[in-house]
Amino acid sequence: MDWLLTSLDILFDFPRWYIGAVLGTGFFTYYLREAVKQPILACSNGKFKAFLLAHVPILHEKYWPTLWCFESRAQTVFASLIRSRLLPNIKYRREILKLSDGGQVALDWLEDGCPGSAPVVLILPGLTGESQAEYVKCLVNSARRIKLRVVVFNNRGLGGISLKTPRTYCASKCDDLSEVVNHVRSLNPGIPLVAAGVSMGGLILGNYLASQFSKPDKPISAAMVISVPWNVFKGTESIEKPIVNLMLNRHLAGGLCRNIERLKRDKVPHGPWDLEEVLRSKTIREFDSSYTTKQFGYKDVESYYTDATIHDKLHKIEVPLLCLSAGDDPFQPFEAIPLQAANDSKHVAIVVTARGGHIGFLEGLFPLLHEQYMCRLFTQYFTAMFEYGSDLIGIVKKPTTTSCMT
Repeated sequence: MDWLLTSLDILFDFPRWYIGAVLGTGFFTYYLREAVKQPILACSNGKFKAFLLAHVPILHEKYWPTLWCFESRAQTVFASLIRSRLLPNIKYRREILKLSDGGQVALDWLEDGCPGSAPVVLILPGLTGESQAEYVKCLVNSARRIKLRVVVFNNRGLGGISLKTPRTYCASKCDDLSEVVNHVRSLNPGIPLVAAGVSMGGLILGNYLASQFSKPDKPISAAMVISVPWNVFKGTESIEKPIVNLMLNRHLAGGLCRNIERLKRDKVPHGPWDLEEVLRSKTIREFDSSYTTKQFGYKDVESYYTDATIHDKLHKIEVPLLCLSAGDDPFQPFEAIPLQAANDSKHVAIVVTARGGHIGFLEGLFPLLHEQYMCRLFTQYFTAMFEYGSDLIGIVKKPTTTSCMT
């Protein structure tokens, strides 16, 4: 004990500036060694990988996460807070699409200043997200900078529209997306359609792309997914870990329950589940057990998660798909990212940054003063795809890349 007291006396005898310099040096050393790294690019050698390396320059850069919040949960939380505070709402043109089973979804369009011949990008938000979600607004702003027309697909019950049936949505079923894609294509015959999915939106998009396996006509020409929970089992285990992960889990479960509560407000008959049991759900797994599995006809939650996961479906995807994941994503551990499957794929490329959290990817000391990492990757990828990727997606026409900001 005496030696400890002596050591503390010696420590406090040092000038404060000296102690601060030592601690600061240690912090910056850790940041430079552990946080600032060039991303992993997993993709088989071939046309797609060569295209990415030649035309997407961000892949050759190191990702410098924001110095004061590079920890995974900090990136996740602060990205949401900063974007929601600083990004104004976007004025869309809303279209209500009636679905074949009587349900409805909202399609929010942004086309101001873009020519009618411009390609369309379909954006799929995450688990409880909609067209005004902060990360969606980031992507929408980036899309219109490169003169893409945008349509955001709001799942059933989201985006302020009422529910017409007991069914909402889930990660494994892509029939709603299929109807949306067919509708958008019917409105824009001969116009290229690409898509971007975030988190669970990426799962739905990935399952849709896999469902098109071996079909000659691919409705979506190219796609991108961000922070997708590749292996739903591993992702669920990760998001149930205390303390911060579990808090995020409960926040999302609350959003799912609020969506189901609308069935009361909209006077929609119950499905094959107990409403009060559903509303008692505290985690996503509990919600999926009490509602999703019963509504969509699964034996149990394990059967649903097996069907929803896409880490083992990459070989079925036959259009260019660029995927952005963070190695520290609290929703998906690094070891669950299917890097080997991507290394064996001609059409799927996975980019993994050392840091970034879940839909975070903040960079710079003052985030949002400039385009952030995931948006820079988004704009570079789709700009390159339309300018140089005609042999990959079968499109010859090149749109101009001047701004269409109003």
